[in-house]
Amino acid sequence: MHPVLAAPGALPAHDDALPEYAEVTVTGGAGFVGRHLVRALARPGRKVTVVDITTPGEDITALPGVRHVRADLRDYGETLLAFRDTEAVFHLAGNASGTLSVESPRHDFQLNALATCNVGNACLELGTQRLVYLSSAIVYGTPRHSPIREDHPTGPFLPYGASKLSGELTLRSLHETAGLPVVIGRSFVVYGPGEDPSRAGGEVSQFLRWQLNERPILVVGDIDRKTRDFIHVEDLCRALLALAARGTQGGVYNLGSGTEVSMRELADAVAEATGRPALLEADKSSLEDSFSLVADISALTGLGFVPRVPLRDGLARLAAELGPFPQLPTTTAVFRRERTGERPLPDSPAQREQVVPC
Repeated sequence: MHPVLAAPGALPAHDDALPEYAEVTVTGGAGFVGRHLVRALARPGRKVTVVDITTPGEDITALPGVRHVRADLRDYGETLLAFRDTEAVFHLAGNASGTLSVESPRHDFQLNALATCNVGNACLELGTQRLVYLSSAIVYGTPRHSPIREDHPTGPFLPYGASKLSGELTLRSLHETAGLPVVIGRSFVVYGPGEDPSRAGGEVSQFLRWQLNERPILVVGDIDRKTRDFIHVEDLCRALLALAARGTQGGVYNLGSGTEVSMRELADAVAEATGRPALLEADKSSLEDSFSLVADISALTGLGFVPRVPLRDGLARLAAELGPFPQLPTTTAVFRRERTGERPLPDSPAQREQVVPC
């Protein structure tokens, strides 16, 4: 059995230290990961600009030194204006839904690849001292082996993975040709408080919500062969700060816990966190993602980072926050769309407004 609930080791004191940037920008700062990162960055004496097409809540704007700038990063002029005077940029904005990328790949490419190209060029033009880009482990595609190191071949099978990888390649090329001070982090499966159940497709949130509603836990794929690496959002934010502080320019880092968890083991852990047996229902009609997606985090721990939130603690805290009968998840995984022979309709205004954290 994999060490699902293993406690992390001792944490170096400097693990999440950040250079004394006086002005920092977080794109997608109104989203799930972005809100947590803004909280981690906000402090007296530092200005934190949230660049997001969506207005963040008062819990974010009321933090010391935090302001909101509404900008569409697909527009280069708006991007330049939003980034004025900033010293460091954390680029989290974009589409995070693989399903949306299948249903509307052009929209996904604009939000991820085009916007990231604009962010990189704006940082170059304005002389930004540091750019941290939140990419995704989905760029690896179907893993050839596990755990996955950063030199594992990339071969995304979803448009979402292709658009995230395109962003990576653009930023790395700007580093090689013009010295863009970028560091890239490939996130594995993030979970924690504040996820939107209408968008969140991660198993932790979905499993807990079904369990707390006394529903069966639905698993698409093989419950034992399908394994994942789950990282708590607080640990992810600390990893991003470590990249900003000590990551190698032009480097790529896996952002995960380094722990392999099968769907069966996750359900067992959910049962322990809620004090009630879990009922698993496996749908094996699609086995496309029944593989092991687990990070080798040696490069990240080389920066002094060690995960602080073991799965047991993260599940217990999240279950307590959600409470009994939380909103049920509504996101479903889609790997292909049916070909009807009809020309697709243009993206709707509602879709054009949708920008969520990666």
